[in-house]
Amino acid sequence: MEQESKYIRAKERVENEKKFYSGLISYVVTISFLAAINYYTNHFAYAWFLWAAFGWGIGIIVSAIKTFGFNPLFGRDWEQRKIKQFMQEDEGRAKWQ
Repeated sequence: MEQESKYIRAKERVENEKKFYSGLISYVVTISFLAAINYYTNHFAYAWFLWAAFGWGIGIIVSAIKTFGFNPLFGRDWEQRKIKQFMQEDEGRAKWQ
């Protein structure tokens, strides 16, 4: 049962990483294409492609934070620690009721 749960979590993580990397590749290809169009139309006199790069870049950063678990406010594995804490507290209450 525990092994199966670990497998499911690992599989979900692999799927999330695949989604992140495919999104990152799409970002690089699309922004490069937009930059090329911007260069050929006005030689970067007005670099309008940077607006798309900035907006989509924020989404990529948020996706990376979600995918790889970097959270400067709560730290690594914070969610798992809190779940264990609440489960232990719940067990303690059940003993006294």
